[in-house]
Amino acid sequence: MLVEEIMKTDIHSLRSDQTMKDVIEIFKEKRIRHLPIVDDGKLVGVLSERDLKDALPSRFSLSPLPEMYEKTIDSIMTKNPITAHPMDFVEEVAMVFYEQQIGCLPVISGGELVGFLTETDLLYKYIELTGAHQPGSQIEIRVQNRSGVLFEVSKVFNEQNINILSVLVYPDKQNTENKILVFRVQTMNPLAIINDLRKEGFDVLWPNTPQLNE
Repeated sequence: MLVEEIMKTDIHSLRSDQTMKDVIEIFKEKRIRHLPIVDDGKLVGVLSERDLKDALPSRFSLSPLPEMYEKTIDSIMTKNPITAHPMDFVEEVAMVFYEQQIGCLPVISGGELVGFLTETDLLYKYIELTGAHQPGSQIEIRVQNRSGVLFEVSKVFNEQNINILSVLVYPDKQNTENKILVFRVQTMNPLAIINDLRKEGFDVLWPNTPQLNE
């Protein structure tokens, strides 16, 4: 999946010479927490809700200074921010979010700001990809880390006419010779499929239900 498929293109931005008061107003009006800062069509920085909170007086302050709200954005924004390209892979961009501990990425193409991506966008896309927003059940299975094992497990689901919404593969932290398969399936009662998986010798970790009688 590419960044252009999930990035926002309806972008709200401010200029670097606008004030923190302007930021407060647009954050509240648009219900957002991050903004690109653009001067003359060029990205010059990004600003987050945390940047704003760090710069403003505490709400517990006895005498907040009104002039603080007239402070310009260029004094608190993050300059020369990390950026992405529309053709970058989402998985690679997710690693940038994780490693750099950032909350947003402007998307640049041809020197122009064409999109904006936040950690919330990534979270929502993860939920969609895993099918967690759809009615169903989750089944976790420990299998040997060998070729063909996913096909073997999927055959059991096929024989039960169970629709698989998504599959995730995790390493087994206890044994590197195994891996964990996490299936999201379109059924609210997974007991029969769990029993069949166990009959085929697969180690079902979740749901941890007693085996049914044959």
